[in-house]
Amino acid sequence: MKKAVVLLSGGLDSTTCLAYAKSQGYECYAISFDYGQKHNSELEAAKRIAQAMNVVRHEVLPLQLSQLTRSALTDQSIDIPDYVDNGEIPVTYVPARNTILIAVALGWAEVLEADAIFIGVSSVDYSGYPDCRPEYIEAYQKLAELATKVGVEGRPIRIETPLIHLNKAETIQLGHKLGVDYGLTVSCYRANDEGEACGECDSCYLRKKGFSEAGVEDPTHYVQS
Repeated sequence: MKKAVVLLSGGLDSTTCLAYAKSQGYECYAISFDYGQKHNSELEAAKRIAQAMNVVRHEVLPLQLSQLTRSALTDQSIDIPDYVDNGEIPVTYVPARNTILIAVALGWAEVLEADAIFIGVSSVDYSGYPDCRPEYIEAYQKLAELATKVGVEGRPIRIETPLIHLNKAETIQLGHKLGVDYGLTVSCYRANDEGEACGECDSCYLRKKGFSEAGVEDPTHYVQS
C-alpha cells in the first residue's frame, strides 16, 4: 500500500488533507508539532483526529520555535489581533515554520519509505503567509529531490497540496463529502484549553466565512460571551 506522511495541526485544513489522503488509498502517518504555540489545544484536537481517522501512527514532536522566532502565535508579549484585511503579512506569521516542519516530515517520510507528504496549505483563503504559495511548494519539491537519497536515486517523495487552489468553502465541501467531523477540529489562534474559539481572529474569520459560503453547519465551539 502507498504510504504518506500527513502534517496534522488539528485544524480544519490539515484534517481535510488527511481525509483526502486516505481517500486516495494512502496508509497515513500523521505528524504534529508542539512548537510553542499559544493555542496548544489544537494538539489535543490532532490526537483526537488521528485516533478517529485510524492513522497508522501519530507523532507529536516538541520543537520549540518560540525560543528562536517572534510571532504572535508563540510570543506572550505579542497579542493575537482580530481579523484585519490589509494585505500585509500578519503578526501571526511564524518565520520559516512550514520550511522547518516539512523538512522534519521529509526525513520521516524517507525513513518510512513513504511516497508522499500531504500538507493543507491554500493560496486562496489564507492569511498572506509566504510559505503557502504554489511557487514555494514547487521550490520545496525541487529541494526534496536534491536533498534526499531517494530523490537523488530517482524516487522522489512528492509534496502533495490538494487544497492549494481551493478556498475555505471548497475545502469544507470536500471534507464534508469525505465525512470529516469538523467538530473535532480546532482552528482558533486564541482557543482556550477546552478548544473553544474566540470567533474574531484571522483563523476564526476565515473558518466562519467558509462554513457560511459552503452551506455546511458550523460545528465550532465558541467561547460564550
